[in-house]
Order: sequence, then structure tokens, then C-alpha cells
Amino acid sequence: MSASLDGYIADAAGSFDWAAPGVDVHAFVNDRERSVGTYLFGRRMYETMRAWDDLPAPGDPPVVADFADVWGGIDKVVYSSTLPAVEMARSRLERTFDPAAVRTLVEESDRDVSIGGATLAAAAFRAGLIDEFSLFVVPVTVGGGTPALPRALSLRLELLDERAFTGGTVLLRYRVDRSAG
Repeated sequence: MSASLDGYIADAAGSFDWAAPGVDVHAFVNDRERSVGTYLFGRRMYETMRAWDDLPAPGDPPVVADFADVWGGIDKVVYSSTLPAVEMARSRLERTFDPAAVRTLVEESDRDVSIGGATLAAAAFRAGLIDEFSLFVVPVTVGGGTPALPRALSLRLELLDERAFTGGTVLLRYRVDRSAG
């Protein structure tokens, strides 16, 4: 997930144009997503990611074509009580987020299960389902909006990786430390 330096994935108007990845960040994300077998997300992220079924377009850079190929090989679970159906390839619709069902999915999967979108991720954090997470911190502040991490939730974290990219974006990858409590 990309976040502003002040901790938001979208600004107060709902925009995240400022988070568009540079080529090196995009290529890094592509490589990380290759291990994902199932991607979980909510309605807003579904609406954003739906475009990838129609990409790449003529003239798109190779990283876009690469991500479209990777994305096409991932199963998707969309959580929404308002969508009548999902039309994205390899997707299914679930009306409610059931932590027990997700835990079973993770335990039975031979590949990574990834969660996209702050609202669904917050529910997964609160249910104790997140083992590790990554933030791509973009060198911008937006002053408010949708928080990247759930509010009123305390977690102890272990830094696993950090990496700086051209343009100033920084990857921070953490493991949730459950040993403290």
C-alpha cells in the first residue's frame, strides 16, 4: 500500500494521484506480487483495480504490461454489501468479511494472500490476520484523508526491510510481533 508521509492512502477529496509509482517502484511491486495467489479487497479498491482487466493499452510501458500479466494470474475476493456482482476476471463476491473464513483461506493456500485497501486491511488487522505488511511511503503530505493504518490499534512491529527508490519513495516492510501480548 502506498501512503503519504503523514500516513494517508488518499487525501481528503479521495484522490491518490500523488501515489502513482515510478518505474522502479512499479517493477518492484510487480516482482513482489508474483508470490500472491489470492488478493482480498473491498468495493473501492475493486473499482480502482478493475481497469487492469483491460490493460495494457498500446504504448503502455513494459512495467504496466508486466503487472497486468501478474494481476491476471491472481484470484480475487471482493468484499461488498452494495455491489450487485463483480466482473473482474478470476474474482468472486463476498457480502461480509469473515475472519474465520479468511484464516482458513490463508492456512490452506500454498501462495501468499494479500489484502488491499485501508478499510478491509483495518478489519484484518483488528482480527489478527496480518502477519506482515508493507508501506510505500511517498514523499508528500496531504493533511488528511483515509488513514493507511487503523486508528486506535496498537501493534508492536519488527522492521524486516527498507528500501529507497528514485523520486524519494521508501519501502518499509514490517512483521507484526505477537510475542508481546
